[in-house]
Amino acid sequence: MHAHIPDQSGRIAVVTGANSGIGYVTARELARRGAHVVLACRSPERGRDALDRLLTEAPGSRAELRRLDLSSLESVRSFAAGWDLGRLDLLINNAGVAMVPFSRTADGFETHFGVNHLGTFALTGLLMPYLLAGGEARVVTVSSEGQRFARFDLSNLNAERGYSSPFAYVQSKRANLYFAVELQRRMTAAGLPLRSMAVAPGLTRTNVLTGGANAGRGAVYQRLIRLLVRLTFQPTEGGARTSLHAATARDLPGGSYVAPDGLLELRGAPTIRQGHRAIHDTVTARRLWELSERLTGVRYETPTDTAA
Repeated sequence: MHAHIPDQSGRIAVVTGANSGIGYVTARELARRGAHVVLACRSPERGRDALDRLLTEAPGSRAELRRLDLSSLESVRSFAAGWDLGRLDLLINNAGVAMVPFSRTADGFETHFGVNHLGTFALTGLLMPYLLAGGEARVVTVSSEGQRFARFDLSNLNAERGYSSPFAYVQSKRANLYFAVELQRRMTAAGLPLRSMAVAPGLTRTNVLTGGANAGRGAVYQRLIRLLVRLTFQPTEGGARTSLHAATARDLPGGSYVAPDGLLELRGAPTIRQGHRAIHDTVTARRLWELSERLTGVRYETPTDTAA
């Protein structure tokens, strides 16, 4: 399924949430094609298991494990401060949570917004010097086909006025899309070669609905969700196709939104979909960017920002 991936020898890649699901497959296939892959995982135990599995399935590959918890800005800063591999060629912002019960991160943010968007925003910004040092770096941010249904409310991103887990999830995935395309606009304006893309994996069999904060939802929930996922969702290999395409396709333009080509973007081959209104909503994307800088304390240092 992933035989089309070009040689990645010499590239250094970070894949967040690489211990399972789409993130694991993405990390394994990049390593299999020659990249030096850093598995950035919240749980050291699950991360070590994933690394051992990867090295078994892709013998001779170069991979390592580093701890990263996107629900903690302190952990994000620690990960970036400990970066010692020089340039960074590829950042796959894959980690996230989905439809978890209401909770807040270590920094007081609603969990979907804090992990899926703010943690990703902060990590990318703090790694920017290493991304720009590579010359042809890419940032791939995993959104969701569900972002199409978000009622994006800039005044209630932190769930101060009521909470619905599906609403919070798709809103955070819309934020991922806004972030990816706004990052590309800023790179283009600054004359920098970094390419930023967003992807939607389609409905995919991962543990995002049953693991993590969803693990305590009870036996009935677990059985129903596992049955639903098994019957209607595509295998994980299929869900990783868009991430791998965005990460490796040679002529893919920055600012692309890569999603499955099938009905409702639920499954299929990777294709560029630029018709979504959110992709062209520059006002909301800019306002979200400015809010994210204030909330995280992370400012992207580019020539454009400095001049502004």
